[in-house]
Amino acid sequence: MLTARKLDVGDQPSLRKYRNPRDGLLHVQLTLGDTYVTSDPDELLTTILGSCISACIRDPVSGIGGMNHFLLPDGKAGDRDARCYGVNAMELLINDILKHGGDRRRLEAKVFGGANVVSALTDVGSRNCSFARQFLSDEGIAIVGGDTGGSAARRIQFIPTTGRARQALVHGGGRLAQIELTALHRKDKPEPADDVEFF
Repeated sequence: MLTARKLDVGDQPSLRKYRNPRDGLLHVQLTLGDTYVTSDPDELLTTILGSCISACIRDPVSGIGGMNHFLLPDGKAGDRDARCYGVNAMELLINDILKHGGDRRRLEAKVFGGANVVSALTDVGSRNCSFARQFLSDEGIAIVGGDTGGSAARRIQFIPTTGRARQALVHGGGRLAQIELTALHRKDKPEPADDVEFF
């Protein structure tokens, strides 16, 4: 069985995993900037999206697949938060699936998110949707399902081995909108030249 891939870019906190007594599956909670690939039929990947996008990509023959969660289509080169950008998140997810035995010719995707939950930034969700669809088209990966757009946040669950995906709309996502605004604001600020990171 595969386990979570530790990203080489920046620091990533450990993903939250818990056994859900309702379905008996091991739920793996992804947040902004996470990518996770597995072939374990016991794992269910889950996340909550506002204007962010999650691509759920899998090889239906090998049962290898995963999910990412990104904030914007692209960002500045060298940004230490590169995993939050779609270009990097999509490449990481696809390359991990291939690295663990998936076949590019069989990959299929379900795309979720891209809602306009932040009224001051109505184009962010739409830009994310357009990027994800174009990227997958350019890579020759068929989109076989998903749900994008609208104005409500979504809770997504995906089981890579079966391809089963579920979503529930989350109304009143004020806290999620605030998290996204904060992250977007941080991306717009130039980084100090003498930046020191304490750990």
